[in-house]
Amino acid sequence: MAARTTDEGKPVRERWLSDRQGTGRLRPLLAPVAVVLAVLVLGTGCSASGGSLRVVWEAPADSNARDYGNGDWLVGDALVRSRYDAVTAFDAGTGKRRWEYVPPQQEHVCAVSRRAAGSVVLIARGSLGPGGAGCGTVAAFDLTNGRELWHTQRTPADQTESLTDLVAVGGGLAVLRDGDDNWWLETFPPTVPGTEALRAFDLRTGAPRWKAAVAEGCVPERVAVGERQVVAVLSCGRTELRLAAFDPADGGQRWTVSLGGRPVPGTDAQVAVVSTEPLVVQVGGTAEGLPGAYLAFGEDGTARGRIETTGDHGTIVSHDPALVTVADGRLYVAAEGKHRKEYVDKLVAFDLTNGTEVWRYNLPVVKALLAFDATGGRVTLLADRGRRQDGVDELLVLDAATGDERENLDTGIDVAHERGELADLLTHEDLVIAVRWGWGVRPFSAYQRG
Repeated sequence: MAARTTDEGKPVRERWLSDRQGTGRLRPLLAPVAVVLAVLVLGTGCSASGGSLRVVWEAPADSNARDYGNGDWLVGDALVRSRYDAVTAFDAGTGKRRWEYVPPQQEHVCAVSRRAAGSVVLIARGSLGPGGAGCGTVAAFDLTNGRELWHTQRTPADQTESLTDLVAVGGGLAVLRDGDDNWWLETFPPTVPGTEALRAFDLRTGAPRWKAAVAEGCVPERVAVGERQVVAVLSCGRTELRLAAFDPADGGQRWTVSLGGRPVPGTDAQVAVVSTEPLVVQVGGTAEGLPGAYLAFGEDGTARGRIETTGDHGTIVSHDPALVTVADGRLYVAAEGKHRKEYVDKLVAFDLTNGTEVWRYNLPVVKALLAFDATGGRVTLLADRGRRQDGVDELLVLDAATGDERENLDTGIDVAHERGELADLLTHEDLVIAVRWGWGVRPFSAYQRG
């Protein structure tokens, strides 16, 4: 297929995955699976096929679940998962349970840091629900041994406060956001003024470091931490959202930019920090079908690329953050659109310096894009071959710079649906580890190529 060009004249590579089943039936729209797929070590060179996966070990099925407190991390050979009632570590190679932490006094794990810094994560716990005191304690944990390094108290808001991006780690810091009440209800002043509500601590010792210089009249809603800056989404005057960056050394504000007015209540259109370095935020579009955009910023807050959720590339599956990632100066997204009269799923790469499309990779209509990840110059994706096929998922590796196919593997199993929908997929040595959150599913299944 000849390369086509964008409006700016930049070449765009477009690839079509070979359809070995030879069927042209219509398939459903992109499967709503919350998945992040980590890179698999599948070799180098030209496109190849063959091989399969076999089960090495599986964790016992969970009996119940909640929609908060969920997280997973792989640190060395320690595989750790968090859910509302416990944090549990397994040996990644054997599945043997190493340690388990249960919150005291029937409290729940209500929020966790998305990433670990070294071997340390932050866990926020408290009593939620009617009559509960809220999410009032933040603790730092070493995932290698399950030991609490330190803990501190935070001021929770009412039971409507968001638990998303409540705590974050990075650059030797642990950062937490104190309560901000539901600002849609104007009779509620903030529990903690914005100038007091964003605090940093030494990651290993818990020693207080600073309180961020948040502008008067603003309160932090989300926090993210990189190696060179701390970023927060601010709600200002109940009418405006801003993005602000703070110096990790002393909490001084480096810059702030307006992200526009607050969305209409009930639309679920919010702002999410996709990446801190490079800094990329998603504005709107967090509910299926709503318009939105991805905005990239320089380290000084200068606006760079802007990528609309709907365009020539199709419609980005922006309501599922697990199908969006940033790597190598590019934004990789799952999108869906039409090819002739049929819907297709695709993987699209954008240059964050200017927002232009670099390449797209289209799957045939019988296959659905379930998961992908971009690491080490490669993009690894998992495709569902369709319920009318053999139920076997397909694993592919693409060149991250060009979208060219490097490897193609029939897994031999239904990874995504056999034992519950995926929340994450990790690798440890020669193992591929599926992570699941939910009711009645196995939280971990370890597979080996064979």
